[in-house]
Amino acid sequence: MGTLKKLKAYYWPFKKYFILSLLFMALLTAITVIYPIILQITIDDVVLKENYNYIPFIAVIFIGLMIIKGIATFFNQYLGDLFGISSVYEVRNALYKKLQVLSFKYYDNAKTGDLMSRLTADVEGFRFFLSFGFSELIHTILIVVLSLGVMFYYSVPLAIVTMISMPFLAVAVYKFDKRVHPRFRAIRKSFGRLNTRVQENISGMHTVKSLSREDFEVGRFEKNNGDYRDRYLDTAKVWSTYFPLMEFIGNFCAVALLAYGGYLVVTDSLDLGALVAFFSLVWYIMGPLMGIGFVVNMFSQAKASGERLNEILETEVDIVEKPNALETQINGHVTFHDVSLTYTKDDDGALKHISFDAPPGTIIGLIGPTGAGKTSITQLLTRFYEAESGEVLIDGRPVADYKLKTLRQHIGFVLQESFLFSTTIRENIAYGNPHATEEQIIDAAKRAQAHEFILEMPKGYDTVLGERGMGLSGGQKQRLAIARAICINPSILILDDATSAVDMDTEFKIQQALKEVMKDRTTFIIAHRISSLKHADEILVLDEGRIVERGTHEELLAHNGPYRHVYDIQYQDRDAIMNVSKA
Repeated sequence: MGTLKKLKAYYWPFKKYFILSLLFMALLTAITVIYPIILQITIDDVVLKENYNYIPFIAVIFIGLMIIKGIATFFNQYLGDLFGISSVYEVRNALYKKLQVLSFKYYDNAKTGDLMSRLTADVEGFRFFLSFGFSELIHTILIVVLSLGVMFYYSVPLAIVTMISMPFLAVAVYKFDKRVHPRFRAIRKSFGRLNTRVQENISGMHTVKSLSREDFEVGRFEKNNGDYRDRYLDTAKVWSTYFPLMEFIGNFCAVALLAYGGYLVVTDSLDLGALVAFFSLVWYIMGPLMGIGFVVNMFSQAKASGERLNEILETEVDIVEKPNALETQINGHVTFHDVSLTYTKDDDGALKHISFDAPPGTIIGLIGPTGAGKTSITQLLTRFYEAESGEVLIDGRPVADYKLKTLRQHIGFVLQESFLFSTTIRENIAYGNPHATEEQIIDAAKRAQAHEFILEMPKGYDTVLGERGMGLSGGQKQRLAIARAICINPSILILDDATSAVDMDTEFKIQQALKEVMKDRTTFIIAHRISSLKHADEILVLDEGRIVERGTHEELLAHNGPYRHVYDIQYQDRDAIMNVSKA
């Protein structure tokens, strides 16, 4: 029950629905137990004594009870569903909110398909138990207690004989739960892996088809699907073992009841109607007790699901705002003072003792081989990660002094892989500034050299994009991402290889447009092309997390170091291509 206690904050506010559902369920259970009593009266006092004039009254009572039972059933089920659905609405919201505040470090290790499985299948498994499992468990307890009370009223010896089998049934249920719970948890994990495989395959379908790896992907899916099947079959074995056992115990009790009850009737120690009522009542007990296996099954699934939900809800948020965090204007003066960053314990270090100063309006170029630490520098600015040591300052204050929303609203970030949402082009550009006017949106598109191709789209700015910007070229996606960054009017602009997917002519046009945008803004340009960095006020050359060179374009060329080496390679290649094209 520890798992359910941890989630209590999400379902307990709706306890009134649960309590009302229980009240109607108690009424429903009481009416159910009354049926055998009416049956006993009908046999002993009406049929055997030939008092047939009572039959119409009994029929009216019976019909009335059925009507009341129908009404009680409706409200019991509806209120139970209302309790479960309202609760998981809060759980799902809490999960989604938690996923929004978790840092990049969490997502570095998380699997998208597994997270989707938790927010769908696991939440639904938990809802099903809240809606039906709790109620069914209490229904079982109530009907057993009420039925036993009536049975003891009719015959204490026969009631005791009936109860003999209950401890054996309880042991079987307990052992069933112990064996089935870990299997349901394994099923949930396997389903998460299966979801991940499907998600990765669909997202990477272009790569799969371009490399003719369809058969390989089918094989990988069959392996995950087979694992999911095998775990379910393993659970089915447990189910198939214990349920016949529980049914055997119940049937054995029924046989003992008939044998001993028949003897009591023959010896005139018990009325025939009471025996018939007794037999009905024993199934009111044995049925729910055998059915408690289904409740245990629901509970085990809910417990496994709840554990997986709690893993997200209890994940420690490592990027935390200070209680007195600032919500103020940011001018964009960036300072790194002896900053180091390590992503994992075994990592050699993404950044090592990085120091530089960038006043407002400064353009900082970052260049270096893959994994040199270029993107890591910019991710520390937005607090996507926390520095292991040293200080990252903006306007003379540590970045941790600012509210996260304030900090990130003043930083325009264009990632290397531009992500676009499945909505209109207008809404994509205004995503970071939902109150942007039409003029601001169009101006941002023009500055990013996107306005012309947008007008060529079927509905212009109202064109709805496909998933992840399907239907657009890589260059068009990046220009829309640049327009989105410009639209928030940031104090700090970060271009993480933002022109890598455009041709050199478009890159030149974007750079010309960005010159005006960069005025009075601190700009970080991460690029592999020297042409993107020429106009930077300072270029930082990184290698293995360290700054190995720094200076202007001209200064670095004169040093004849790593920067000059990259320059010679790129421009020798360009000259060679131009000579070939002339020939």
